Amino acid sequence: MKYHLLLNHYQFMRWAVFYSSSLLLILLFNAPSLQGQKIAHEIPFAEHPFLPSYEFQKAKHPNYFQGNKKRKKYFEGWYFKMVSKDDSSALSIIPGISLSADGKKQHAFIQIIDGKTAETKYFSFPIDSFYFSANSFEVRIGPNYFSKDKIMLNLKTDSSNIIGEVRMSNQVMLPEKNALNAGIMGWYRFVPFMQCYHGVVSMHHNLIGNLKVEEKTYHFNGGRGYIEKDWGTSMPSSWIWMQSNSFGSGNTSFMLSVANIPWMGKSFIGFLGFFYHDGLIHTFATYTNAKLQILQANPHRAIIHIRDKKYHYEIESSSRAIGLLKAPVQGQMDRRIPESLDATITLTVRDKKGSVVYHGSSSIAGLEIVNSKELVEGLKLKK
Repeated sequence: MKYHLLLNHYQFMRWAVFYSSSLLLILLFNAPSLQGQKIAHEIPFAEHPFLPSYEFQKAKHPNYFQGNKKRKKYFEGWYFKMVSKDDSSALSIIPGISLSADGKKQHAFIQIIDGKTAETKYFSFPIDSFYFSANSFEVRIGPNYFSKDKIMLNLKTDSSNIIGEVRMSNQVMLPEKNALNAGIMGWYRFVPFMQCYHGVVSMHHNLIGNLKVEEKTYHFNGGRGYIEKDWGTSMPSSWIWMQSNSFGSGNTSFMLSVANIPWMGKSFIGFLGFFYHDGLIHTFATYTNAKLQILQANPHRAIIHIRDKKYHYEIESSSRAIGLLKAPVQGQMDRRIPESLDATITLTVRDKKGSVVYHGSSSIAGLEIVNSKELVEGLKLKK
């Protein structure tokens, strides 16, 4: 009897060890690594290595990290927007770097906004935790990884615990025709002394994965995503930005950015955007000679018309829940700007004859309206 008890105990211990080891392996292979995903040809930003071939690479690919030579008065950030399949939840994740005007204050950051509650979080990291790839859009901030194909978060502080992985697929990207006409800004991206530059990484893509933020899990399987970026010294004094790829059909995405742009001691109202529908990409901007009208603009609502050689765009957008995000001034993240991720956009697109070629609405759109009065006045002066 005693022998059988010892045998059963021994078999139980073997089973317990096997089960515990298997569980540990499953957790290790399925959870984000504490060290984060390594980047092939990883470059530590803080060391400022000499990268002669990288200059051509980043000129051709604006989604790549652009600030490898910067030491002061500079910011760069990528904007990852993720919406669940049923539109019940939305998150935007913003990784980036901030270098103050004198270069004495430098840090990397990850900023998060919940689209439904408008709650925001800001995580600061030492600048030597920021790494970028020498031949692709990949950045790492500590154990947190970002690319056009995937994000991995492992954010743990005394007050926050955010962990998970979301993968992207079927990205719709702007065609990179050549180095001089790459990105949403086209040739305008090479105009020197601009305050802020803008890029679109993916106009639309599919999501799979989950993120756990504190006790809440955000499920993004079958959801939709969008990625863009900004870099320069400061955000403009005034702008209107809106974006959505949640128009009810899975093949429509729209973005518009209007801003007061200072340049060489003067300023002008410039804009750019795109309309993606049924596999076709239409871009419009100041540099394409499109025409802009702001019919109405206040802190919560904007009505804008844009006309180019092919289409007339009629856009109405209104904000709902608003969160405050940090924004750069002379490279330092000292400004607070409002953003709504559950705004509404109604978009009507007409051809030259006035016939409606598209009409749709989204109730889970991104919207920022900052000092819109300056934009309206700036357009009046232009006339």
